[in-house]
Amino acid sequence: MPADEGTRSYDAVIVGGGHNGLVAAAYLARAGRSVLVLERLDHTGGAAVSTRPFAGVDARLSRYSYLVSLLPRKILRDLGIEVGLRGRTISSYTPVERGGRPTGLLVGGGEPRTRAAFARLTGGEREYAAWQRFYGMTHEVAQRVFPTLTEPLPTRDELRRRVDDEAAWRALFEEPIGVAVEENFTDDLVRGVVLTDALIGTFADAHDASLAQNRCFLYHVIGGGTGAWDVPVGGMGALTDALAAAARSAGAVIATGHEALGIDTDGRTAEVRYRTADGEGVAAARHVLVNASPRELAALTGDTAPEPAEGAQLKVNMLLTRLPRLRDPDVDPREAFAGTFHIAEGYQQLATAHAQAAAGELPGAPPSEIYCHSLTDPSILGPDLAGRGYQTLTLFGLHTPARLFAQDNDAVREELLKSTLAQLDAHLAEPLADCLATDADGRPCIEAKTPLDLERDLRLPGGNIFHRALSWPYAQEGTGRWGVETGHANVLLCGAGAVRGGGVSGVPGHNAAMAVLADQGACSAS
Repeated sequence: MPADEGTRSYDAVIVGGGHNGLVAAAYLARAGRSVLVLERLDHTGGAAVSTRPFAGVDARLSRYSYLVSLLPRKILRDLGIEVGLRGRTISSYTPVERGGRPTGLLVGGGEPRTRAAFARLTGGEREYAAWQRFYGMTHEVAQRVFPTLTEPLPTRDELRRRVDDEAAWRALFEEPIGVAVEENFTDDLVRGVVLTDALIGTFADAHDASLAQNRCFLYHVIGGGTGAWDVPVGGMGALTDALAAAARSAGAVIATGHEALGIDTDGRTAEVRYRTADGEGVAAARHVLVNASPRELAALTGDTAPEPAEGAQLKVNMLLTRLPRLRDPDVDPREAFAGTFHIAEGYQQLATAHAQAAAGELPGAPPSEIYCHSLTDPSILGPDLAGRGYQTLTLFGLHTPARLFAQDNDAVREELLKSTLAQLDAHLAEPLADCLATDADGRPCIEAKTPLDLERDLRLPGGNIFHRALSWPYAQEGTGRWGVETGHANVLLCGAGAVRGGGVSGVPGHNAAMAVLADQGACSAS
């Protein structure tokens, strides 16, 4: 869309071509609305993209976002999206040394195997029975809460009645999640495995009074009404490419290389100023949907910026010539890495790492978890690599807030990466470095991203993958009917920072589109 064609008018202009913006565009275009998507980068997808990060290597990795859980199948059906989401037979493996010998906890592969793994680790049935009860409870909550994500926001009391379990409500919504973890489990390793879902991208202690960890935990266990996390076949980019195609086929105009500069609105009509390589332009619209962070929204509208957000994760992508052998002789690496491989995530280890980071120090034993997507979906590897047994590994480090990188991002990144991989090596029978592939220039196939790198690359405020602290999935003062409303009647927030945002879900995009259609319907009726 050339910048010199004057102001064009649309029913909706969407700022940002990430997955939520594409979902909104597809819904609105399919409803017959004229839609323009402005994306500053030369491609769509935002953080949900696939790239070939290693020179001359035919491996297409999900670079920033890895797994799918919160994306309602309703959205895929509504938009005619045909993308495979493949389940993982193993949920997790957590190595540990007990009694002077390497062992671990393998969850998945069927109920008998999981039961036996618990007995091998803990020497009895108690922890497994507690595990069954606890996750039976979260499963019931998931079935009740997940369908509400694409409905108008319920009130707190309405959601509480829908959950219909006072003990579950107290454990997940009212008391720090650490209380429930400690009441239900006694083994330190089991406690840590449970707690990790409360800490992904969230810098908090198990007993944090803000309950930020509870909100993170809730979103990690309700996906799809089951809590399962699936691998997108073809990589995350396959999903967002399909969303972009659906939006275009419905008539939406997607303009890459178009950076929004500002939004001027009187509450009824708006103009979005943008910049391209050739100059600047203006697009007019009845509604503007902002698929960016609340901080970016404030910058565009000239409003007061919200409180700073802070990310707290290290993201590492790797390509291996083979999976490393484990010190634990009872587990096949192809199973250990098929689910989530937990590293230094015992309950006390997580508490210590948080305390050290809160004091301004890098954790001595950085906690992290690893995913091997190519075991579930080898299609992300070229035929030659797949045939030679190559595998991808993606590592997500916890408790590394952006503030730790402020003085020297590059130096701290290297130090943290070295110590994180050392924690993994402690459970391997061979150094991970011996398994790393090399690129066309002979360099090891490994890249690491700190919160500051994510802020630079993706404009995530403070590198926060959720754009800001996650919200409860119910209405609070000022949240509006759909949780996407802003202080401007015709400007909506459709990114991860919306109420019920976070993760690859499409929920804010869906809800913003529903808010637009409801508003336009009301205007037509009047």
